[in-house]
Amino acid sequence: MTQAIANQTKTNATFRALKCKECGAEYELQAMHVCEYCFGPLEVAYDYNALRDTVTRESIQKGPHSIWRYRPFLPVATDNPIDVGTGLTPLVRANRLARRLGLKKLYIKNDAVNMPTLSFKDRVVSVALTRARELGFTTVSCASTGNLANSTAAIAAHAGLDCCVFIPADLEAGKVLGTLIYSPTVMAVQGNYDQVNRLCSEVANTYGWGFVNINLRPYYSEGSKTLGYEVAEQLGWELPDHVVAPLASGSLFTKIYKGFQEFTEVGLVEGKHVRFSGAQADGCSPIAQAYRENRDFIKPVKPSTIAKSIAIGNPADGVYALDIARKTNGNIESVSDPEIIEGIKLLAETEGIFTETAGGTTIAVLKKLVEAGKIDPEETTVAYITGNGLKTQEAIQGYAGEPLTIEPKLDSFERALERSRTLERLDWQQVLV
Repeated sequence: MTQAIANQTKTNATFRALKCKECGAEYELQAMHVCEYCFGPLEVAYDYNALRDTVTRESIQKGPHSIWRYRPFLPVATDNPIDVGTGLTPLVRANRLARRLGLKKLYIKNDAVNMPTLSFKDRVVSVALTRARELGFTTVSCASTGNLANSTAAIAAHAGLDCCVFIPADLEAGKVLGTLIYSPTVMAVQGNYDQVNRLCSEVANTYGWGFVNINLRPYYSEGSKTLGYEVAEQLGWELPDHVVAPLASGSLFTKIYKGFQEFTEVGLVEGKHVRFSGAQADGCSPIAQAYRENRDFIKPVKPSTIAKSIAIGNPADGVYALDIARKTNGNIESVSDPEIIEGIKLLAETEGIFTETAGGTTIAVLKKLVEAGKIDPEETTVAYITGNGLKTQEAIQGYAGEPLTIEPKLDSFERALERSRTLERLDWQQVLV
């Protein structure tokens, strides 16, 4: 392999090559994502000896209040990345939800308040566009189920890059508007995400644009590792016992795992067995189906669920997510659309966090695993919430109740208050029954 680009442009860069996850072949740090020999996916390889020698807990804590405090672990050569304040989102001790579920130490990693577009995708896009700029791209793009389009459009606007994004035509209105506001070119494709993705592969090959989740995917996906780094740092430089995270392509799941492994490898945390459990919607659960049937391959499915942000019928990293769940003694479960709605409501009413359908899926699966005895109440468990509920309001329309309409008079208020208390008592009686 010839000398890696990063080492030509920055002598102390710690990322050294692209490496095939299947056959181990290495490539220069260009815009490519598939091995030329076995067609396996490529990911970024690092010099862990250099990281061990140069990175400490103190050096991280002195860094920016964003994902870029972990810059040595990310695949960019510049000391001036695109920093829009992404990352360091709250790790919330969820005591009320824990009591409701019967757990003792439950945390919510809340990327519903991530900046600038209220989803974890801001992490991966910040890394991808920084690398795109280094590689000379002036037009960036993506295939998206909504959140990624929001992030790509917003961060491209901040960086002064031309942007064209592709989405399924039936996306939630909040996600469409949340992309259009940044004035990119938006292509609404009459098809599901997998069809959108296939079209984007053709466009990437034809036009030579930087597609964050296609030709830039090895760099883009590394941004998700920061969700592992932050949890370790926020737990006092310790790893949790169990994590529950949503599964779409499977990339987020695998990168949180990689983040924990890297911090252990360089001595920032003590090694520990962490169980990984994944969450899918019944209407798009190819990874959960493979897990249940004890298969080592994924059968693509046609998505049909309200959880559109994780509705990927042919998940690129599904087999790797399967492997992690199995080797860590975790689980992969799926839940119905009504259970997803209840998961959204449960998190909101116990912890004051309004999540979108992906988060509702995670909470519903968390509940299901606890009830099945698959999460030890004594475990320190972290559930990852990856997006904001304001983006998927249609999903809970009609399920969140209605306001009490009153006249501007005290007696009208008092009648309504008594009626609300009566309804609340009836609800509790129903729960007890």
